[in-house]
Amino acid sequence: MYKSLIAQRATLLALGLTPAFSSVSHAAFVDDAKGTLNLRNYYMNRNMVDRATQGKREEWGQGFILDLQSGFTEGPVGFGVDVLGLWAVKLDGGRGTAGTELFPVHDDGDPADNFGRLAVAGKLRVSKSELKVGEWSPMLPILNANDGRLLPQTFQGGMLTVKEIPNFTFYGGQMRANSPRNDASMQSMSLNGSPSATSDRYNFGGVEYSFNDNRTLVGAWFGQLEDIYKQRYFEIKHLQPLNKAWSLSSRVGLFSGEKDGRAEAGDLDNKTLTGLFALKGVANTFTFAFQRLTGDDRWLRLNGMSAGMLPNDMFTTSFDNARETSWQLRHDYNFAALGVPGLTFMTRYIKGTNVHVGAVDDGEEWARENELTYVVQSGTLKSLSLRLRNASRRADWGSNTSYDENRMIVNYPLSLF
Repeated sequence: MYKSLIAQRATLLALGLTPAFSSVSHAAFVDDAKGTLNLRNYYMNRNMVDRATQGKREEWGQGFILDLQSGFTEGPVGFGVDVLGLWAVKLDGGRGTAGTELFPVHDDGDPADNFGRLAVAGKLRVSKSELKVGEWSPMLPILNANDGRLLPQTFQGGMLTVKEIPNFTFYGGQMRANSPRNDASMQSMSLNGSPSATSDRYNFGGVEYSFNDNRTLVGAWFGQLEDIYKQRYFEIKHLQPLNKAWSLSSRVGLFSGEKDGRAEAGDLDNKTLTGLFALKGVANTFTFAFQRLTGDDRWLRLNGMSAGMLPNDMFTTSFDNARETSWQLRHDYNFAALGVPGLTFMTRYIKGTNVHVGAVDDGEEWARENELTYVVQSGTLKSLSLRLRNASRRADWGSNTSYDENRMIVNYPLSLF
């Protein structure tokens, strides 16, 4: 009872609900509410080598991510509210070392001392369908908010999710603006790499069908940044148990895109074929992945959006240049097999060839990453995670394309109710 009262008060205060609302029946609204405060500490150091216009990029900051999700009110039509409070404070870094994308950069070249915003979304549920309107961080194959720095990217718009037919999920919606991961403002959307061509309409839809005891999923998606580009995506994912110790997971996808309407970013043409295959055992996971881009343009995506749907996407680069072909070898190890639960290690190498950028039509690049992660398993600091990541990238074209970097990322999620 005491816990329920605390949860009710915290939720109502955080969401700014009126006394009139608190007098109606809203047991599920409060009892099903979830609240977390993630304390994210992020240090990044990138040292440039060869053809660099800036020798070093180095910043350190503390992020606060407050995520409040209400339940739904009772009745045939349920209402709810989600709140995302974002705030970041610079701990170190100044003019001359900015550019890590941890913080916005002022016109004088100095990073901001702090930044953040408040995102609020209302939601409505009828049966197994949900309508969400407002601002949040969507995670969809063609609309994947970027959470690779201190604060996540957010979008403003609306989305309908329908699960009325068994094994099927339908999606549809429109986004009107976005706030990138290192900016407190809300902006019109643009094609990545073409900031001058903007639009306030990103229309999207998709359907996913799962079967075979949910071990196989087939999906089809469509996205349209009005008057700039349109894109289709098809994928199939499958998990195949081999025996009690090993399983094989796979994901094959195809993106196909071109110009839309007035073509304000020019005549676009891209197809991206991807494949990822992972053999997982008790302690070891071995992964092979590939990407092949055809057409005259790089992979099409919204400005600031994550390239996480590409299997060769890394913190350092995404291997998504025009006509680029890349492959990846990766190994993950879980030290729980040696009696150290929570400790994992990852290493991978990716090679890209046939890069077409500007006047370059045969560019090459490679990157490697090593990451050691530990998640506290019990006690006061349970769920606190520490990630140490070391990476290098080398490319034989352009400036600021070759570098070595180190990152230390600490996440401490605190459950509020």
